[in-house]
Amino acid sequence: MVQYAFLEDTRSKDDIKQELDTLEIQLYRMQENIRKIARNAEVIGIDQTNQDEWVIVYAYRDANLCQLMLHNCSKPYKGDWQTAIQAEYKDGQRLHIADIKGVQNKGYGSVLIKHLKEEVRKDNIPFITGDIVKRDFDHVERLKHFYNKHSFDVNIDHQAQCGDIVWNGD
Repeated sequence: MVQYAFLEDTRSKDDIKQELDTLEIQLYRMQENIRKIARNAEVIGIDQTNQDEWVIVYAYRDANLCQLMLHNCSKPYKGDWQTAIQAEYKDGQRLHIADIKGVQNKGYGSVLIKHLKEEVRKDNIPFITGDIVKRDFDHVERLKHFYNKHSFDVNIDHQAQCGDIVWNGD
């Protein structure tokens, strides 16, 4: 939530206290969760969703694969992620998204895409690509909106029920 210095805050004291308590719990959990996640994965960063939730972004990778995962700090970490992007390196020139899994409509995918772009920039990989396949067509318009929002070129063949996405920098 954005607050302005010269506008009167219309929230009640109870609302402010509840918001501070929630934030305090998230920060405490963030500390604990980062310790647990860092034992088995590379912590990429912490971020805040468009719904003001604090999340931890972390990765497992090897020479061929990259998986970015996200854990919400409102819950204790028990080894599971809320949302993940699974991708593989292709030809040293692109990172190909195989799948995005997890919770929808919470801003988690947007946070992960932002961090995925940062990772490919860091690794000097010029492109992120992906396929839209037949099983995606029950939500193809949502995918199109999501990828367009994140500056991907989206090509969809509705007749053949397939498509592709390409990002080559913002």
